[in-house]
Amino acid sequence: MAEQARLIDIYIMGRQCQVPEGLTILTALEYCGYRMIRGCGCRAGFCGACATIYNFKSDPQLRYDLACQKTVEPEMCLVQVPYFPAVKAIYNLEKLKSNGATIKALYPDIVKCFGCNTCTKTCPQELEVMWFMSDALRGDVKAVVEKSFDCVMCGLCAARCPQGLVPYNVALLCRRIYGRYLASASAHLEERIAEIEEGKFDAEIDKLKRLNDKELRRRYTERDMESALEQHWE
Repeated sequence: MAEQARLIDIYIMGRQCQVPEGLTILTALEYCGYRMIRGCGCRAGFCGACATIYNFKSDPQLRYDLACQKTVEPEMCLVQVPYFPAVKAIYNLEKLKSNGATIKALYPDIVKCFGCNTCTKTCPQELEVMWFMSDALRGDVKAVVEKSFDCVMCGLCAARCPQGLVPYNVALLCRRIYGRYLASASAHLEERIAEIEEGKFDAEIDKLKRLNDKELRRRYTERDMESALEQHWE
């Protein structure tokens, strides 16, 4: 007989619940009947939507994490972060220039950053948020891209910034500028685009379209990703 997981007490929006030890916050919420109605990345939505604030009954210090990554702990008190409006500049990427003046023109408030580092301390991905904001202020687009590469746009940095800055949108702008104007052309990408335009994969795609849901799921779960990657790079 399989051994049952130990149950631990957690608090969700003030409600005491018992959940099996070892669950992520996300699965613990679902275990207790809650559903991420906005939809996070692993629940047919967008990654970063499961930003969570929590503390413990014996420790009021606030902590921040993504519900899909952090496992529950005894006496954990959970609060999901509701949607909050954050400034996002409107621009036409094709008309932008790849320099620091563009960043400041679209997000002039970045000059208000006084280096409190709250954004970095809040980031569940442990990114150096304050430092890439400093890079953005100097116009170093490449440095912003490198330091913000793993950003999932959860918005926790903006939610905690005392100056009301939006680091994740600044980083997104820099990644778009870099990809459009500064990044080297990818030979693999150009070759694949040419193959698609020539119709190399049309027959296989048509074949997949005719499969039923059960067969598609079987093929998906049985695919060998490592072998596919090895063949791609050979």
